[in-house]
Amino acid sequence: MKTRSTFLVLAALVLAGSVPAHAQTSALHLGPRLSYNVDAEMLGVGAQLGVPVARQLEFNPSFDIFFPDQGSSWALNMDLKYRVSSELRNWLYVGGGLNLSGNKPDRGESNTRARANLLAGVESLRGNVHPFAELRAILGSGSTMQLSAGLNFTLGH
Repeated sequence: MKTRSTFLVLAALVLAGSVPAHAQTSALHLGPRLSYNVDAEMLGVGAQLGVPVARQLEFNPSFDIFFPDQGSSWALNMDLKYRVSSELRNWLYVGGGLNLSGNKPDRGESNTRARANLLAGVESLRGNVHPFAELRAILGSGSTMQLSAGLNFTLGH
């Protein structure tokens, strides 16, 4: 049994080494972002992190602080991002996950909601700095759309 396990591990390593890897999607990424909540008409700033999970799949948490006319507003997204990859189209991605958002009026109680996210975006993979733009649909009670754009910096390989 031990010999069979060793063989399977070695075979997996050889196969993994022979599959051409996309260097830019197998590294950590971190970067700033600007966001605009379309329905609330609020501009926000934030950051996101890209953590490779599997080939073409990243864990992509992000955080935004918005600037309403009064009070405060924030959003935390915990998404999985899947890169739709082909030789001609490695710049497109789709994904989804959880959105936690909160707002606090100048007077009154704060309100925090958990909703679902669906997103689609484009990202250049050339070099170590990757500009991106995405559209996010936040679904559930008080559904809304959000546009975001920013830069992802490669942290390592």
